[in-house]
Amino acid sequence: MMMRTGRLVGKVMLGLAGSLVAFSVQTANAEDWPSIVEAKQIAEEGYVYGLPIVMNYAIMYDYAVDRDSDQFKAPFNEIKNEARVYTYKDTTIISPNSDTPYSVASLDLRAEPVVLSVPAVDKRYYSVQLVDGNTYNFGYIGSRATGSDAGDYMIAGPDWSGETPEGIKKVFRASTQFSLAIYRTQLFGPDDMPNVEKVQAGYKVQTLSAYAGEPAPAAAPAVDFPKVDKELVKTNFFEYLDFALQFAPASSAETEIRAKLAKIGVGPGKSFQFKDMPLEHRLEVALGMRDGDEKVKAYLADKLYKANGWSISDLWGDAAFIDGDWIKRAAGASAGIYGNDAAEAVYILGRNLANGDLLDGSKQSYTLTFPAGELPPVEAFWSITMYDGKTQLLIENPINRYLINSPMLPELKKNTDGSLTLYIQKDTPGADKESNWLPAPDGPIYLAMRMYWPKTGKPSVLPVGQGTWQPPALETAK
Repeated sequence: MMMRTGRLVGKVMLGLAGSLVAFSVQTANAEDWPSIVEAKQIAEEGYVYGLPIVMNYAIMYDYAVDRDSDQFKAPFNEIKNEARVYTYKDTTIISPNSDTPYSVASLDLRAEPVVLSVPAVDKRYYSVQLVDGNTYNFGYIGSRATGSDAGDYMIAGPDWSGETPEGIKKVFRASTQFSLAIYRTQLFGPDDMPNVEKVQAGYKVQTLSAYAGEPAPAAAPAVDFPKVDKELVKTNFFEYLDFALQFAPASSAETEIRAKLAKIGVGPGKSFQFKDMPLEHRLEVALGMRDGDEKVKAYLADKLYKANGWSISDLWGDAAFIDGDWIKRAAGASAGIYGNDAAEAVYILGRNLANGDLLDGSKQSYTLTFPAGELPPVEAFWSITMYDGKTQLLIENPINRYLINSPMLPELKKNTDGSLTLYIQKDTPGADKESNWLPAPDGPIYLAMRMYWPKTGKPSVLPVGQGTWQPPALETAK
């Protein structure tokens, strides 16, 4: 759920601050720009506003544009099915789940809508999460949202005004001209993969004209996508934001921040060039970005719901859910871009013991015990996934186990009182406990407890922060 690109975005501030001294010649008149104080404030607010947009662009570039990328999935408007779960080798998105084989379709909605067709999927959880370039979850298809029947669903861009053909069950409207469909198909175990592949074979992506059997409209203009790679640390965050915004018509909630960004040359119809700013403005812009980054980190530290040392997040949703709260949106991207709405999945994040001590596999072994009858209450399934605390990526380990989830319950050993104890440590807890071992890194630990399709009623983790069920505390191993 951030990414290799997230690490690059984090490095942008370092790259900017370290390279500013190279610009000794002012290429613009200071009077043409806002004051340095205002420029710094705009950069801070713009960074918070733009972080998810830039992160999403970097993923789109890896997934659908750069065919030489080892993370490339498929061209626009084609689907890529992964007949496997994610491992430590998958580095584009940070904190990925390793429960559900992914299918991915990057959508170009400029010329016409796209139709997503799904097969009947019975007795198996699946979801299709629709995310636009603003990182809003603008719709869902799947077990919870639309049921188990087969169906055809149309995804339209912000400017589309055509007719909906017969056979379309629902139309979803993206706020940007490029979008992403993320499919998650439940896997019950390694032997179940052929069955998942059969479901995936029923996922279909096609343009509206192809679906309707009509001539295709004129193709949208070719796009010269700016390259995203490690050189990003030597360039400028706002150049990527400037590029992405041309495909994202402003909503009423964005009027103020878009007007501010325009003052420093960022926005549709503009062409931001960091090098064209007066030197003193460049310095302040870099400082403003740094301050914006610190604000996002502080938000994540202070604003999430706390329970027994865990942080329960409710950071992802549609445009109405975000409602112009840009720091909330940026925090969601930083915690794990493309997180689900709470109704679809609740994410419970662990970096600490109940007393606040940081989890560290190089210093300590831990246990997590669910009392009898108090496993996470879900309609679909739950999982606990281990990540490296520094990178938020899956870790290589001797038993190739990245998580423990509810489909594994028949193989897990329960205690005599019916409780379930998981062993979270870098070294094996011993042959008698290895079935319940979740290998940890030799360093900082980041855990994500996922509850897919959380139950309502009692007990429930919903509403987030007020639910009657809470995760048990992690404890140091005795």
